[in-house]
Amino acid sequence: MTDLARLRTRALAAIDERQDALVALSLAIHATPEVAYQEREAALRLTEFLEGDGFRVSRAYGGLETAYRGDTAGRATGPRVAILAEYDALADLGHGCGHNLIAMIGTATAVAVREVMDELPGSIAAIGTPAEEGGGGKVALLRAGGFDDVDAAMMIHPTTGRSLAGRHSLASNRVTVEYAGKAAHAASQPDQGINALDAMIQLFNGVNAMRQQLRPDARVHGYIANGGSAANVIPAYTQGRFSVRALDRRYQQEVLQRFIACAQGAAHATGAQVRVTVDPNAGYENMVFSSPMAEHWAAHMRELGQVVGDTNDDERVGSTDMGNVMQVMPAIHPYVAISDDAIPGHSIAFRDQAATPEAHARALAAAKALALTAIDVLADRTVLESARREFAERRAAGVVKGRTSD
Repeated sequence: MTDLARLRTRALAAIDERQDALVALSLAIHATPEVAYQEREAALRLTEFLEGDGFRVSRAYGGLETAYRGDTAGRATGPRVAILAEYDALADLGHGCGHNLIAMIGTATAVAVREVMDELPGSIAAIGTPAEEGGGGKVALLRAGGFDDVDAAMMIHPTTGRSLAGRHSLASNRVTVEYAGKAAHAASQPDQGINALDAMIQLFNGVNAMRQQLRPDARVHGYIANGGSAANVIPAYTQGRFSVRALDRRYQQEVLQRFIACAQGAAHATGAQVRVTVDPNAGYENMVFSSPMAEHWAAHMRELGQVVGDTNDDERVGSTDMGNVMQVMPAIHPYVAISDDAIPGHSIAFRDQAATPEAHARALAAAKALALTAIDVLADRTVLESARREFAERRAAGVVKGRTSD
């Protein structure tokens, strides 16, 4: 047995030995869903697990209460690989996106690689990133310098139907639009009022008209969070919350400006005052995954008897703050199918599937492949060199941003 094969065997055994504890960790997080930046119990469980496995853990990492980082170093200097976890839930739905599995996969991967770090150069950082569903924990961590010393990053997301080594995502912004009008009695004094709800409805009509001239990959969707208080009172205040998305950041910003113009136009048409707020932490970049690292993960999955499909250009995708990480360093975000049946994400059915034995078995297999990929990056410098070369080419072509210090 070669040295690398022996390391791989040790790493896989580490996951098998902790399988029951890892599944229990996932189920505990699933049973206690916590929304963005409120993931206190999940963060505590995850950090205690890492500490119990010998990681040096920093809580409230990057100034975020529910973020964390666990570090462990190898026998010599080398690259630092970040293994990421997400653990926030959806409001009113719980873990309908399966972040309990993401947390388990990240933790399983980290402890598996740590098992063999005594024979590897470099280091790993197990980074807990809160608020992916809204609030942009990775965006905030990047801004705080939480990834400044990281050379490559990786994580896995659950899906259904088929596993994929990677796919693109939509760049997005979360936008709040508020209209201020003037209240009046809707029956006896309608001419005395300025209807803020009319302005909001006009905005939705403007967005619907704009869609005809948008690229197929663009998405603008929202809801009215505050539409008034009584049928006989002309609303003096309304609030809408929107998401503006597209396949690349450049076009997405163009759509955003057109959306803002619609909001302003509705104000002019109705006489209301408008305030548009673009959430600085929910500006999600589009993902551009590292081909060399993704290919290693796919190869390891197949070696483990798992099926990995081919990524199509017309994949149905959403948005994630992992795109912001991919814009500054080589990174991967594979998808593991936790069911062969197509189950819609962000649904009760997906939430229920994310707690099944089938989902956990497939997620742990994906974690094993991710651990082997991290070992490849640390043990074979040509893997990271290839990833960096591809990243530099993409940066030169304007596909990724790179670090501002580069």
